[in-house]
Amino acid sequence: MPRIWIMYTGLMTRQPDVSAARRVFDRALRALPVTQHHRVWPSYLRFARRVGGIVAERVYARYVQMWPDRAEEFIAWCVAQGRWAEASRRLIVEIDSGRGGSAWRRLAQIMRAQPEAVAELRVEAILRDGIARGRGAGELWAALAAHFVARGLVEQARDIYEEAVVKVDSVKDFAMVFDAYAAFEEAGVAAALESEAERVAKGKAGDLMMDLKLLRLERLMDRRPFLASDVVLRQNPHSVAAWLKRVSLWREKNDEARIVETFEDAVLRVVPAKASGGSVAELWLAYAEYFGASNRAKEYRDVMDRAVAAPLGSKEELVDLYVAYAESELKGGNIESARRVLTRATAHTAKSLRVWALLIDLEEGAGSVAATRAAYDRVLELRIATPQTIVDYAQFLEDHSFFEDSFRVFERGISVFGYPVAIDLWNVYLARFVKRYAGEKLERTRDLFEQALSGCPAAYAQSIFLAYGRVEEEYGLARRALRVYERATQGVAREKKLEMFKYYAAKTAELLGLPATRAVYERGIAELGDKDAVALVLDYAKTECRLAEIDRARALYQYAAPMGVDMWAVWHEFEVQHGNEDTFKEMLRVKRSVQAKFNTDPKRLAALEVEKQAQRAAALAAMQVDDSAPGPANPDALDIDDDDL
Repeated sequence: MPRIWIMYTGLMTRQPDVSAARRVFDRALRALPVTQHHRVWPSYLRFARRVGGIVAERVYARYVQMWPDRAEEFIAWCVAQGRWAEASRRLIVEIDSGRGGSAWRRLAQIMRAQPEAVAELRVEAILRDGIARGRGAGELWAALAAHFVARGLVEQARDIYEEAVVKVDSVKDFAMVFDAYAAFEEAGVAAALESEAERVAKGKAGDLMMDLKLLRLERLMDRRPFLASDVVLRQNPHSVAAWLKRVSLWREKNDEARIVETFEDAVLRVVPAKASGGSVAELWLAYAEYFGASNRAKEYRDVMDRAVAAPLGSKEELVDLYVAYAESELKGGNIESARRVLTRATAHTAKSLRVWALLIDLEEGAGSVAATRAAYDRVLELRIATPQTIVDYAQFLEDHSFFEDSFRVFERGISVFGYPVAIDLWNVYLARFVKRYAGEKLERTRDLFEQALSGCPAAYAQSIFLAYGRVEEEYGLARRALRVYERATQGVAREKKLEMFKYYAAKTAELLGLPATRAVYERGIAELGDKDAVALVLDYAKTECRLAEIDRARALYQYAAPMGVDMWAVWHEFEVQHGNEDTFKEMLRVKRSVQAKFNTDPKRLAALEVEKQAQRAAALAAMQVDDSAPGPANPDALDIDDDDL
């Protein structure tokens, strides 16, 4: 059945009667089921495109009713045929149905380029509806203004541009609208220049229109940074950086009223929890600094007092404000005002060490000792002190001759901080105690060192042991100092024991002489691992050489050789200086045996195996030769011939 209708419609399309052919296509569509219409429509559309005009428009309209998703074909045909009104109506239908992806942009282009063709449509209402929906607002605003320009309504177009630049909410849309607005004004200036040139050519006097248009263009260009700033703030009214940028624009204009107004708007509109590109505290500080830069102390204080009472994003921002407030007062020499500010700050931000540190510095420089001590004690009570705070407090007390109090501060700090922080406090504490009392309170000094060592981990104990030993050397007994160093060899971390044994040996040699170091070296060699033990053996051998005990030194080298550490260059140098041919050969023999024992190089092992195999092969060949050779003659053998039998 469809085939007959297709042949029939094909025949009719070759006839000159358009109406008859159209009726046949219509009869075919009515006669065939919907599922077979797709076989008729291609030839029907070809026929409609060939005929054109109102026929094609009506045919495409029916086609789109059947297949709405193919409306793009109809729109493309309308555009190609210059039927702008119908194309616009179809684009509007697509927009309303939600199928128009780029329909708004295409509709704007048509309305912008063909204002007369779409005059019957409500152009302004349509484009404003698109703007309200947020569909490419910049292009739609520009199209609306261009539509009025094309219709010769210049003032209405200018009003549209002015409305657009204050309503767009993206930088992209603003750039598009502003560029179109600037081009519009430049075109007006160009037209005015031509008109002015014609008037001059005719000998007529100029009018003020030229000056007015130039003034409009100049003012528009001057407004551009502010309009762009407005767009950014409409996008994000909580952008601190955008507000500060706007203030800088007004500063360039030197407009104080606008600057203050902008700051007031900023601190009012920025919500601390939503602030971006900075904090609310930065806004308040910039606001106050504006007055501070011109030495307007009253306005500065008014702003800062408002700032510390205003909502902020965090306690840290409040601390920043108070610190900046106090530092500004100190810079102006207002000590009492700064003290009042910091006193308020300690009430509102009691746990802020920055505020307390500034207050302590103020009291140390311009206050009393009692006030400074009270501030330090309060910091310790609040448990916000750092190790540096402890050291500074102790130094302050020491500078004012409160030595025992300074020592108690150290003990208080050590009880608060654990290791590894406490070790630094102990080192400073012990050094200052020794400096203060020297050898006057030796027993108390020893008790302090013992207390420091009692809970100290081995990883941090070395510095205390060394300081303890130096105190005993300088103010106590040499034997006690050596006992401290001996304890140190057991009390320090494993990786520091070799260093401690060397130090112990050096101090023993210094205090008791070189022979006394033998016990130290022997104990260290017994306790340390092979690698560290060899290092200690080499030092021990050098000591024996200094004592002219060459044989003992050689014995040490032989003892250390099997430990697997490369020490042959040192032993070689020793034998060159102190040995003979026999001892040198003995060194080489030991070296070969040790190298054979510890050599794990695959190439070396393979070479040794080849050598062993060659030796075994040579020995086997020698044995075979011995078996084939005649043995020695027997003198007792009897020579018997057959004739004798």
